[in-house]
Amino acid sequence: MMDTPLQKARKAPESMKARILAAARRIFGEYGFHGTTTRMIAKEVGIDISTLHYHWGEKKDLYAAVVVDINEDLRRKLIEVERLIHGRPLGERLSLSIDVMTDYLFAHPEVSNLVLMRYLNKTRDDVLVDIRIPEFTCDIARSMGLAADKKNVSADAKMKVLAVMNSIHNFISGESFFRSIVRADREAYIALVKETLNFIHVPAFTQNGSSQNKR
Repeated sequence: MMDTPLQKARKAPESMKARILAAARRIFGEYGFHGTTTRMIAKEVGIDISTLHYHWGEKKDLYAAVVVDINEDLRRKLIEVERLIHGRPLGERLSLSIDVMTDYLFAHPEVSNLVLMRYLNKTRDDVLVDIRIPEFTCDIARSMGLAADKKNVSADAKMKVLAVMNSIHNFISGESFFRSIVRADREAYIALVKETLNFIHVPAFTQNGSSQNKR
């Protein structure tokens, strides 16, 4: 079976396909599906529009590849986090997860931007793939010890996970706005975000949680 364009791009990160994909992630992340044109992406890469279409087809095909690429990156990062936090007390699990995921998402802000665009701004299109928020929510709940397995996650546990993830996404997507309020450079802002997330969520999970959450 032949590799898909996305598989080819991931295998050859210096290739033209990979360069287009990287630019598409940034621009879709900034302007969304409807606010982005393939000409904008082609200009960013420094190629003509026919070259972009040769490598990726239509805009919806490239956008679908961006979403699948983000899903795969998130899946790998969550596996990495799960290995780091396995066997630790709940407070340590949460604090370490916040630290690692915050660093990752600040390095890839298009992920948070696209997540929020998909379900807050209700940006719709005819692309059939989507960021796997429900699946990832269940994976995180299991990793945090809020559920025995990802097939049996309560609504309460899902809401707790969404509260943590939404707060991270909002601090990242709103970075320029929030930094202007707190008057901090980027390094200081990231440190403040982590401190604030720990201040809010660690006590909520460890001091006031159910007996299930204290495992």
